[in-house]
Amino acid sequence: MTRTGGRAGGAPRSVDVARLAGVSQKTVSRVLNGERYVSDDVRRRVLAAAEELGYRLNGAARALASGRTRSIGVVTLGTALYGPASLLIGVERAARDAGYALRVVNTLEGDPGGVAGAVESLLEQGVDGIVVSEPIDEGPVSLSVGVPVLVLGAPAPFGGARTLAAGVGAELLARAATGHLLDLGHATVHHLAGPQRWFAARDRLAGWRGALAARGIEEPAVLQGDWTAASGYAVGRELAARRDCTAVFAANDDMAIGVVRALTEAGLSVPDDVSVVGFDDIPVAAYVTPPLTTVRQPFDAVAREGLRLLVQAIENPDTDLPPPPDPPVDLIVRASTAPPRRAPG
Repeated sequence: MTRTGGRAGGAPRSVDVARLAGVSQKTVSRVLNGERYVSDDVRRRVLAAAEELGYRLNGAARALASGRTRSIGVVTLGTALYGPASLLIGVERAARDAGYALRVVNTLEGDPGGVAGAVESLLEQGVDGIVVSEPIDEGPVSLSVGVPVLVLGAPAPFGGARTLAAGVGAELLARAATGHLLDLGHATVHHLAGPQRWFAARDRLAGWRGALAARGIEEPAVLQGDWTAASGYAVGRELAARRDCTAVFAANDDMAIGVVRALTEAGLSVPDDVSVVGFDDIPVAAYVTPPLTTVRQPFDAVAREGLRLLVQAIENPDTDLPPPPDPPVDLIVRASTAPPRRAPG
């Protein structure tokens, strides 16, 4: 029968875990604090005893003993857009797996003081490190932070005791999306860009430009959207009236879906008349008509690698850390792209 406590009428204590595991209280503390130089056998016995008794190490006591709260603060834009939301979920999972609690502060678009206020709030809570997942350029922040800082997918907006960076490789992914269309034989690729205050939109624009420049292709005029399917639909209606467009790379899947809808309503075939590529691989992308060719962002991989580096910086402040590797390029080819059947003009 599983034991539910170490003493009658009370929660189990570390002394109860030590007694059941046959070790000292000091050893219990070392195991539960993740310290090294404990044998695998002893570690297993202590963890098994703690689980059997339902013992949890007191967070406040652990913070006093280690000088750390084992918590990480996150500054992120308050938005339901797929990319930022997915990255936040990945960070939460990685932090939990690393044994850290997450404290999230949302900012608002257009609030230049939002990042500084969010960071100050997190520092007041005693976080051991900070993740900045702020996708919009609100300008530099006059702030210096005394804990390690991980910046995801953007330039660091302020200085820290130790600043790390991890990116989702948006420029590389945009190059791959554009290159896929050119490899199919399209003479050029039109780009439906996202709002240029967003770092991600800038990276995707740069990737598109780089892919065209590498082949000596002159850029068509950049088309402008706002991440929504409605903006993609409006641009798609404009493109449907033109004969010089056989391929479109949209900066996210929602806009790409809007483009496809407008082209189809105008009597054009996707992909026979116009091929369309999106960006993100949102869950619905595989189920629209036609299924959307897109590039998948490695949110979980970036979050895991970034959090690994941040935790190392927190727990081993004097250790040199390598830069994170480039994220993988994952092109998902579906039925919205094909070789052109007519010459543009």
